[in-house]
Amino acid sequence: MSENSTLLTEYGWNATLSNTFTTLAPPDSAPGRVLRVDRGRCDVAVAEGTVRALTGSDPLCTGDWVAVAEVLNSREPEMHTVTSILPRSSSIVRSSASGKSEGQILAANVDTVVIATASDGDVDLGRIERLLALAWESGATPVVALTKSDAAQYISDTLAEVSAIAPGATVLAVSAETNEGMDVLDAVLDGTVAILGPSGAGKSTLANALLADTTGADRLETGRVRTGDGKGRHTTVTRELIPFSGARTLIDTPGLRGVGMWNAAEGIDKTFPEIEELIAECRFSDCAHNSEPGCAVLTALGRGDLDERRLASYRKLQRENAWNAARSDARLQAERTREIKVISRHLKSHYRGRDR
Repeated sequence: MSENSTLLTEYGWNATLSNTFTTLAPPDSAPGRVLRVDRGRCDVAVAEGTVRALTGSDPLCTGDWVAVAEVLNSREPEMHTVTSILPRSSSIVRSSASGKSEGQILAANVDTVVIATASDGDVDLGRIERLLALAWESGATPVVALTKSDAAQYISDTLAEVSAIAPGATVLAVSAETNEGMDVLDAVLDGTVAILGPSGAGKSTLANALLADTTGADRLETGRVRTGDGKGRHTTVTRELIPFSGARTLIDTPGLRGVGMWNAAEGIDKTFPEIEELIAECRFSDCAHNSEPGCAVLTALGRGDLDERRLASYRKLQRENAWNAARSDARLQAERTREIKVISRHLKSHYRGRDR
């Protein structure tokens, strides 16, 4: 299949993906990209358009590149199934919202993560740091968009405050209503773009502004925030992949109530680089940064060179990440123990049968 003649180029299909598909995909299957997932089924963009497919046995998510095949003798006409998932270049993963000891993939093969935060009220720095850790860990490039800047009273101060806690990330003040900063935001977005943030942050409004040149109208439903607490109404209920200008794609996501850390050690390090540099200067390699002599972290804190809130946020994310990792290890160990017991029972049954 020529990559220049297929609809898939609108969704990011290229020669590298074509080579990977040729090497790994099963025979009699076609390449596609998952647009949305819903209860064991998904919409997949293929060369000829969009097909409905069964998700298969492996968990997949919006943004995945997959191989699909038509289901023969299906009761539903033109039904397809996902036969395999191509290796992901990146994935945004949080701890499962259900409390299970496994990660939940929010989006796959993402190049840019836009962290949307409403600037017309109290800005939650800790939440931004959480989302930055997720973004850095995924392998994508984070961009912090301070939305609703036209309604913010002290946007310059907020911009400076957020920039200080987001080293290495682009931080912009934007307004989808007045178009302030939207040209700069559009210029820094590349490849597949995922927009993350809590409900009420203006994610769908921001997405509609970015999609305007492509669709000519609002593609995504939006809603006003509640007057009592400023929270949104979750107008986005599923993750959906949409192509837009510049051969890019966009994933709008539902508002995130909880953002738990999942195997995000590297992402946390990149979110707090100044603390990691101080840790390297501590006298003891196993310093807990509580009361140890020669602790560079505590010294910087005492001098006022390190913000106490930022250190508390770092410690909180580290503890959470370690706790979730321990839960995962315990689950894997329990699964291995069950497998060993099953094998042992089969072996005992086998040898008892030989002895008779």
